[in-house]
Amino acid sequence: MPRSQVGMACALYVRDATDCFSDPFAVSFSSDDPWEKRMEHPLPDAPQRFVISHDAETDFKTGGLRDYSAYRDLGVAAATNGLVKAHVIRMIAPFRPELSVRHHHNVQFQWVYCLKGWFETDFEGIGRQRLVAGSCWVQPPGIRHTVVGWSDDCELLEILMPAEHETINDR
Repeated sequence: MPRSQVGMACALYVRDATDCFSDPFAVSFSSDDPWEKRMEHPLPDAPQRFVISHDAETDFKTGGLRDYSAYRDLGVAAATNGLVKAHVIRMIAPFRPELSVRHHHNVQFQWVYCLKGWFETDFEGIGRQRLVAGSCWVQPPGIRHTVVGWSDDCELLEILMPAEHETINDR
C-alpha cells in the first residue's frame, strides 16, 4: 500500500496514526470495522434539490452577521433544507481594531477558503493564522477566535453546518 494511502487510512480509521506507519497492514477495512462505522454520518431525510449559482454583483447583500461584510448566498441552505450553508463573504470596509471581537459559533462544521486578498484571525489555543488567496482552514466547532485583519480586496468562501446557527460574542 503506498504511504499516501496508508496516511489516509490512518486519518479515517485509526486512533493513533503512528501505528499505521509502523505496521500499515494492521489497518482493517472490513465492513464490521468499528472505526468505519464511526465515519458514517447519515444525512437527514429531508430531500435535497439541484441548485446553481452564477456570479452576479447584485447578489451581494449587506445586513448579515457583520456590518463590514457583504454576503452572497450560494443557495445551498435552501437546496439542503438547512443542512449546509455556503456563501461568499466580501469585506466592504477597511479593517479597524475596534471591529475585533472575541466570539465563537455554535456549529458542527466550519470551513473557510480565501478567494482574494488575505484574512487573519487569532484562534484560542492556536494563535494567529493568515489565509491568503488559495488557502483554507477548518475551524473546530466552538473554537473562540478574534478577527485581527483583512486586506481591502478580501473575499472568502465559507461553508457551515448547520445553515442556521448561533454566534456568541465572548466579551
